[in-house]
Amino acid sequence: MTIAQGFAEPVREQQRTFRAVMDALSRPTAPTPYSSSLGKAGPLQANAYAIALTLLDFEVSYHLAPSLAEAERHLTFQTGSRRVNDAGQAQFAFIDLRHDPLDLAAYAQGEPDYPDRSTTVVALCDGAPESKKLVCRGPGIAASSTLSVPGLPADFVDQWQANGTRAPLGIDLLFVMPEAIIGLPRSTRIFGEAR
Repeated sequence: MTIAQGFAEPVREQQRTFRAVMDALSRPTAPTPYSSSLGKAGPLQANAYAIALTLLDFEVSYHLAPSLAEAERHLTFQTGSRRVNDAGQAQFAFIDLRHDPLDLAAYAQGEPDYPDRSTTVVALCDGAPESKKLVCRGPGIAASSTLSVPGLPADFVDQWQANGTRAPLGIDLLFVMPEAIIGLPRSTRIFGEAR
């Protein structure tokens, strides 16, 4: 079986990808333009594959949702990272919102002394317009902003509000689209749909 090609210029491309991820998390809900030159890694679309190549290494673990299971051989070969079956044991998790359920409580929430030991969830989206707009506030947002991501579950607002009650524990989300990344750190609060 053929393994998906990694970065042609690893240092430069990892730096560019890492910068895009950090920009997305520092400006919650605002799409950060990003498009990787990589091909897909099995079912893992190019931008999510680039994020995996940037964030995973032999010291961290990752979880793949069922629809993305075929990406394991690519990620293990390219990063040396290990896949875990229990989402609650993973430092990074990859899901596809078009095919997989999103259950924030299933992931590692961190520990009181080590809140950074939580899972960062990388959620693939198709980038299609979404009519539902969620009002958000918090660090990195001037006054308020709206989040519009296709494929969110019906109970997402309730899940995210529960995630916020655990502060400083909780998970961070990266929504990955073909042309952009949207960050939603645990410090962001959602106040329901825009009217």
